[in-house]
Amino acid sequence: QVQLVESGGGSVQAGGSLRLSCAVSDDRFSTLCMGWFRQAPGKEREGVAAIYNGGDRISYADSVKGRFTISQDNAKNTLYLQMNALKSEDTAMYYCAAGFTDAECLYVGTWENQNEIIYWGQGTQVTVSS
Repeated sequence: QVQLVESGGGSVQAGGSLRLSCAVSDDRFSTLCMGWFRQAPGKEREGVAAIYNGGDRISYADSVKGRFTISQDNAKNTLYLQMNALKSEDTAMYYCAAGFTDAECLYVGTWENQNEIIYWGQGTQVTVSS
């Protein structure tokens, strides 16, 4: 069974940095597309970044472009999100998600129809104080 476990969240002042990690417990990791999502209190979950085939294609939400970097280490079966120049509006629970098929990657990569995404982590909280 596939398990995704996030870590690295915490509290930081505005302008600071954090690096989130998502450990994947599945040997198919090298063929996955993966993504980061976040949900702030009272708001809908939104896509933040996505990565296909280890970096062949990478997407970012406009709100994080130039500040966040998604990457993955196939040897460690781990997905990362480097977050720099953090703002108070980045405060949210952050989740990673995985896709194993073209259909799953459509949802993970476009951030649409998120209810169709099967594999989610439990989330890690990021709090940015101004």
